[in-house]
Amino acid sequence: MVSGAEKEIKRLLSLADIKINGSRPWDIQVHDKRLYNRIIAKGSMGLGESYVDGWWDCKNIDELFYRILCAELDSKFKINAKTILQFIKSKLFNLQSINRAYQVGEKHYDLGNDLFIKMLDKRLTYTCGYWGDARNLDQAQEAKLDLVCKKLKLKPGQKILDIGCGWGSFMKFAAEKYKVRCVGVTVSKEQVKLGKKLCKGLPVEFRLQDYREINEKFDHIVSLGMFEHVGPKNHRKYIELVNRCLKDEGLFLLHTLGFSEINDIADPWIEKHIFPNGHIPNMRNISEATNGLFVMEDWHNFGAYYDLTLMAWFNNFEKGWSELKKNYDKRFYRTWKYYLLSCAGGFRARKIQLWQIVLSKKGVPTGYLSVR
Repeated sequence: MVSGAEKEIKRLLSLADIKINGSRPWDIQVHDKRLYNRIIAKGSMGLGESYVDGWWDCKNIDELFYRILCAELDSKFKINAKTILQFIKSKLFNLQSINRAYQVGEKHYDLGNDLFIKMLDKRLTYTCGYWGDARNLDQAQEAKLDLVCKKLKLKPGQKILDIGCGWGSFMKFAAEKYKVRCVGVTVSKEQVKLGKKLCKGLPVEFRLQDYREINEKFDHIVSLGMFEHVGPKNHRKYIELVNRCLKDEGLFLLHTLGFSEINDIADPWIEKHIFPNGHIPNMRNISEATNGLFVMEDWHNFGAYYDLTLMAWFNNFEKGWSELKKNYDKRFYRTWKYYLLSCAGGFRARKIQLWQIVLSKKGVPTGYLSVR
């Protein structure tokens, strides 16, 4: 007997041309019929957790999510109690306070350097690549790093701050190619440990430190993929800190995920299982945070390239799983497969953007020449 929940899920999926137990790569294969009630009750959380539990499979999860998001099925689910509670929590509490700052490091970035070495490019760059003329992930990431350096108009001897420096891919590239000095801060112990080894002998300093503890001047400041951990209650303070630490003639490059529409709720599955306390900003968040403190010199959107980057990361993850499975279990494999491929589908549907924004304190006197 077909339940009401099953009928409703099938009806919704049909709007995106997705069939239950169909033969196409984006069709869902259901192994446990409790799935339907779980999705109705918990929305995206139920969908993600039931996948990790093995209740359903799909050959091409990225294409499944591309279709779901293009058909805007996410907006057709009723808001449940947990979603409401999450919204209230984000409004009442500072989920990205300094006391909680290290949680994402411990939960995500400290999982194991072996994982990221297998998954990422040779420089360990955990942000979107720039695929204009690139033929592979290594080339795309080097092109992105060089693009950032050119946008900042780096000169030898300058001192650069990298907020959320990861394993130091930008700092190492900039120090080697542009002869600058770099200071990087991160909340990940494992990133500091490996980053120091990778940058040995270069004028690069790693600090296990929250961004709010920085208090010195820099010629330029860069932040690649860290603003998503700042949170709306801290956006203004973050920008004020950058303004205070940046020399008057310096540039600030903000590289961040972004929503084109206002969305105050993080995806509950991603927030719980991948990036705790995360929040993707929208254009209003950024304009309000920078108002009166910075002049926006350039706003570059290359979010479509994140689809290519995530697919490359997943292919590396898949190839490396034979070795990684010695340290990670099958549930971890399904969690990260779902994370990487569902996000790829989101960028493919252009529901999530990737912005590189160049800001100056008082405006570049002769005008800023955009770099692409």
